[in-house]
Amino acid sequence: MLHQSPTMGDLLDLCEENYVILLQLAPGLRALKGKSASCRPGQMDLYLDVLEQTPYTTMAHITYYFSHKAGQGADPDAVLRIYHDARQIEVVSLKQQILPVQSGYQHPSLFNKWKINVFLSKWLAFCLSQGHRFDSPEQFLTKMHG
Repeated sequence: MLHQSPTMGDLLDLCEENYVILLQLAPGLRALKGKSASCRPGQMDLYLDVLEQTPYTTMAHITYYFSHKAGQGADPDAVLRIYHDARQIEVVSLKQQILPVQSGYQHPSLFNKWKINVFLSKWLAFCLSQGHRFDSPEQFLTKMHG
């Protein structure tokens, strides 16, 4: 962790680290469409919804649900814009109750973006350490209908 205020370079490095971790969770991210679930025994199910695919970017929603009805009890809940050409992730929105990264509206300053991306980094690394992985949308269908 930095002992001084993060620089723009620090933030870009962190966004690149988040990109690497996300691709370990979802190695075929550029080919995924729609909803996928990663279900590990003894762990909370993790959901990834690819909202948009373009030649250079992917917009994705990643969350846990405390109920299998989509949208209920989502926490943490993040929308990410993934820039494949730049190998970066931008956090479009993040809702969570675990750590106080935001309280009310805050101008998206460099420090606020840093805190949000540190949280994302730790969350993605935790998900990876739990064995989560997104391979295909069929995982979601099997979990929800199986």
